[in-house]
Amino acid sequence: MSLAAATPVAAPSPIALPHLKIGNVDIGFPIVQAALSGYSDMAMRVIARRLGASYSLCEVVLDQTVLVAGKKLKRRFMQVDPGEHPVAGQLMGSDPTEFASAAKELVAAGFDVIDINFGCPVKKVLGRCRGGFLLSTPETALEIVARVRDVVPPHVPVSVKMRRGLDDTQQSRDNFFTIFDGAFARGIAAATVHGRTVHQRYIGPSRWEFLSEVKRHAGARTVLGSGDLFTAQACLDMIRQTGVDGVTVARGCIGNPWIFAQCRALAAGLPLPPPPSVFEQREVIREHYRLAELVYGGNMFGRHMRKFGIKYARLHPKALEVRNAFIAVSREEQLAEVMQRYYSEDLPGRYPPDHPDESPEDVSCEVD
Repeated sequence: MSLAAATPVAAPSPIALPHLKIGNVDIGFPIVQAALSGYSDMAMRVIARRLGASYSLCEVVLDQTVLVAGKKLKRRFMQVDPGEHPVAGQLMGSDPTEFASAAKELVAAGFDVIDINFGCPVKKVLGRCRGGFLLSTPETALEIVARVRDVVPPHVPVSVKMRRGLDDTQQSRDNFFTIFDGAFARGIAAATVHGRTVHQRYIGPSRWEFLSEVKRHAGARTVLGSGDLFTAQACLDMIRQTGVDGVTVARGCIGNPWIFAQCRALAAGLPLPPPPSVFEQREVIREHYRLAELVYGGNMFGRHMRKFGIKYARLHPKALEVRNAFIAVSREEQLAEVMQRYYSEDLPGRYPPDHPDESPEDVSCEVD
């Protein structure tokens, strides 16, 4: 036996990660679920929390939806499960007064943090002077922050989500830091920064070096990073390489809530856990379906869960075949048929691709 073969391999060492707090909300493990438009409803958030996410954000909701929508639509966006605290509600709009009124409604609904969206790059959002458009108007953006902070109770933290600017001009860079510093001066507790510009949308890599610069500039102020987090290792690497206080996982956790448990294992110095088996996937998908029915009832249940099934299929050993089967689903009973056909034998799962295979259009705004 060679000396190399006889020498024991040292076990990986635990990784020292920041203990994340947003204001007085104690989160702990600094890898959390982002706000995901069209996805991060109560059902998805509860599943993520059970599988290791320490904190999550509701899908972005328009201030107008909060203020004037009917009970059914409000329920979709504003339902909070008792077991998912701490949880944030994320708001988007353009009128500072309406923004503030909607923020009060989200607090009343039970959200622990109010997050302000200054990052959405979708064309129709920008055309209505919302989301990422506000990075071009520091005065309005900061008035929104001030009004929200004024009406939200002192014990409820306010945070913001930003991109690194509208584009790569010096003016956009100056506007970013004007809003960033001004928002903290007006009482926000944390900022999440995505490493792409608004005009860049999801094309090209997220610039982690900009996150490093922002964190150096921020000092003790809490900064979370966002962008290109599709594996557990990438989540740990962003914290290590940039110095941010935490990261928000977006597209990387759609259909793969196990990424949070994988992050915890790597942080503890353990090997990367194997991907969930087919039976493990089946149990989580069934529970996700059950929770979704509580949110949507029978009307939207099948259509809504079809899009999640497509994402869960990436972990199945017959990924393409299962994905196509979910795509063909139009009725709830067809979902049951797909589950019976493809999830009745316990086979090893697989890790999803390091980068998503869907167009960014599929997941709209507030995703990485």
